[in-house]
Amino acid sequence: MSTLLDKRKFYIDGVWVDPAQARDLEVIDPSTEEAVAVISLGDQSDTDAAVAAAKRALPAWSRVPPAERLAHVEKILEVYKRRAKDMAWAISHEMGAPQDMSLNSQVASGSYHIQNFIDAFRDFQFIRPLGDHAPTTMVAWEPVGVVGLITPWNWPMNQVTLKVIPALLAGDTCVLKPSEIAPLSSMLFAEILDEAGLPKGVFNLVNGDGLGVGTQLSTHPDVAMISFTGSTRAGIAITKAAADSLKKVVLELGGKGANIVFADADDKAVRRGVQHCFNNTGQSCNAPTRMLVERSIYESAVETAVQVAEETRVGSAHQPGRHIGPVVSKAQWEKIQGLIQAGIDEGARLVAGGTGLPEGVNRGYFVRPTVFADVSNDMTIAQQEIFGPVLSMIPFDSEEEAIEIANDTPYGLTNYVQSSDGARRNRVARQLQSGMVEMNGESRGAGAAFGGVKMSGRAREGGIMGLEEFMDSKSISGWDRDA
Repeated sequence: MSTLLDKRKFYIDGVWVDPAQARDLEVIDPSTEEAVAVISLGDQSDTDAAVAAAKRALPAWSRVPPAERLAHVEKILEVYKRRAKDMAWAISHEMGAPQDMSLNSQVASGSYHIQNFIDAFRDFQFIRPLGDHAPTTMVAWEPVGVVGLITPWNWPMNQVTLKVIPALLAGDTCVLKPSEIAPLSSMLFAEILDEAGLPKGVFNLVNGDGLGVGTQLSTHPDVAMISFTGSTRAGIAITKAAADSLKKVVLELGGKGANIVFADADDKAVRRGVQHCFNNTGQSCNAPTRMLVERSIYESAVETAVQVAEETRVGSAHQPGRHIGPVVSKAQWEKIQGLIQAGIDEGARLVAGGTGLPEGVNRGYFVRPTVFADVSNDMTIAQQEIFGPVLSMIPFDSEEEAIEIANDTPYGLTNYVQSSDGARRNRVARQLQSGMVEMNGESRGAGAAFGGVKMSGRAREGGIMGLEEFMDSKSISGWDRDA
């Protein structure tokens, strides 16, 4: 196809270089099922070259004064904002986020995180006293070293900025392996870092798949840390691969969030919850995909959910508007269809959507916004992460039962609570087994750490904790406070 973008090169040691060996992979536009670009999948020699460049750059970069590293990141933010429309185009075409959502949510999440890291870093103390009881004992925060960063396709810039920016600020050098399904945004991000004047070798990018470059980074003796966002299955494989070299491994994995709606919740709670579940076509690890509703308002909640599903428009990512786009790939589409069918087969009440393409659509990986009622928590659709616009609704009778159902999952990323009773909200939030709890539709504050527990991994990304993830602490006694 003559209009294919040629994106075969890798960014290594400050320049774009050809792969050691041509291994072409087409990037498919999920709205059209047609290729938009061709990349190359790296092999061991490409990974080795990128790691070697990062290792060479580490001594100098780790000694760059924090204020200078901050200035580099401020320049990155400036260039990133200028390239926002280019970035939105890339994300729409590689993973299917609709035009407006791509610019206003996908791209904006990157600038939001960069700014939050800038704000957190300004007051960051690299050497701080342990406490008043030990005035000459200090805690020093120092770079981990060369870090391997492996990111997914669902929120490309959200995940890339949550890893690359704190790594740079910490004084680490890095090798990024973005998702091979959605690599165009990360390649543009490499252009942005290049234009911002980052010293060569500090940031490197090699495309590849998990079995190839992902494994090579996870096992590489010169990589001190792996930060991975993606599936729980892949996170387990990375942990095992990294074990022999005792790397620091930080994992941000899947989720199956419960949204507990009590009878005294505000009028918009159900509508808000369904829309949140369908946002990004359901392709968010923190999506509230299980809606637990107090029985006295359950049937009216089901009616509202059906109404929202029927109002939710599905359309091409190339179009402006408030619709949802396709899911990322044919494999993802087929997986979602299989899980919707499992919900039907296991006896859940299908009240909206279902299998197959939406009406009037004959190409593209589009999924019908789907709602199941009368789901029991042991059903496949309640236990497995679907990663599509599919909501499971479950009734409950008591606060204790709601907490028990919410916690009855291998995952523990984000849970949600809707109630006008502040004491109950606080009580329930403390009993939910998750890294995050959002209540009454209020977003967590800037710099609040993103991450989970259990099979969701235990990463803490964003803000002060996200900076500390990319550093090692050192305790020092006998410090001369006057020197």
